[in-house]
Amino acid sequence: MTPKIRVILNISEIGAGTRGASLGPQAIISAARKKESDFFDNYRPYILPIFNELLDKPTAYIHAKRIDGMVNVYENIKSEVEETLSKNIFPFIIAGDHCSAGATIAGIKNANPSKRIGVIWVDAHADLHTPYTTPSGNLHGMPLAAAIGLNNIDCQRNNVDEETANLWNQLKSNSISTDDLVFVAVRDTEPEEDYLINENKIKNYSVEEIRSLGISEVLCQIETKLQNCDLIYISFDVDSMDPILTSHGTGTPVPNGLSPSEAKELLKGCLNFPKTATFELVEVNPCLDEKQNLMAEIAFDIIEDLMVVLEKK
Repeated sequence: MTPKIRVILNISEIGAGTRGASLGPQAIISAARKKESDFFDNYRPYILPIFNELLDKPTAYIHAKRIDGMVNVYENIKSEVEETLSKNIFPFIIAGDHCSAGATIAGIKNANPSKRIGVIWVDAHADLHTPYTTPSGNLHGMPLAAAIGLNNIDCQRNNVDEETANLWNQLKSNSISTDDLVFVAVRDTEPEEDYLINENKIKNYSVEEIRSLGISEVLCQIETKLQNCDLIYISFDVDSMDPILTSHGTGTPVPNGLSPSEAKELLKGCLNFPKTATFELVEVNPCLDEKQNLMAEIAFDIIEDLMVVLEKK
């Protein structure tokens, strides 16, 4: 085992709309134990502070639920990612809900303020909503908007109070540009997100296009697209995979996704990019898994293979 990789667990689900994502990291550890793997013995994870007790009380922020607690979550993640990168260690993050990704990107930027960050977003969803556009108020639909620094007032549907707006401004980091964002397998978006995707010409490799072009060609195109970036972050939501081929053990499953083997091949290729500096896996939810923790088992299988790639870098 190489010491240059740090496994970080973010056991948070206050950004999710359904309960159980906070159990995802532990479900993955259970999958490792079932496999009799010593992975988490070799890579002793660092567990970030937990704020899920906020779920036990009502939230005052209807267009950004529990955003007051999310500010604290963000600060902890940013600090840990920044510190890890400053020590020339690779952050390998296993998180609950996807909202944490906005903080991860901000942490990368804090550690490298003068550098340009590329993002490979492997997900069924674009996660480009803001408090001004969200239909649900769930913050796990907003991390990319926070990282880019968007409000999307052009598509405003909600009247946002001053306190929510101030807290949202604390989450926004302006860490990345839409020019340096690539979507993979995104297939469930709302009109407000479509507006931003079309307006900013954000590339999305659909599942059909990936199969038509072949993963090798897609990887080549992604690397070319992000060639002017200094660092690359990969965010992998397990709902990018097809629930029929995996399970419904994730908060917002969407049909017609990637197969586990396609996801693994794609992620291994992206990790092999010399500029890739951080990886994050999110949204395993064992409470919703109708196949006895299969999603966590598939996620762990992917994690094991990805770690082999990292160890050889």
